[in-house]
Amino acid sequence: MHMLLVIVGGLVLLGVFVLFGWLWGASTAGMAVAAKAFVPAWLLVAVANMWVGVSHAGYSVREELPILLIVFVAPALVAGLAVWLLSRG
Repeated sequence: MHMLLVIVGGLVLLGVFVLFGWLWGASTAGMAVAAKAFVPAWLLVAVANMWVGVSHAGYSVREELPILLIVFVAPALVAGLAVWLLSRG
């Protein structure tokens, strides 16, 4: 359940990035740049989530690595799709 909540939080954060891209750039190009900027920011959040799982929840790094991969990749793929769609228009 926690993993699903983190992924949904990532998608919401992507939406916030894209919204600010529109507000600052007023174009689809600005939205695409914002979606690109989301990916490294999301990587930092996903790694922080892993760190919490290892240091506070008692999981090992080996147990948390697959979770990190899923938590990072799901919103990053949506961001990549958004960049592709926004760059075409």
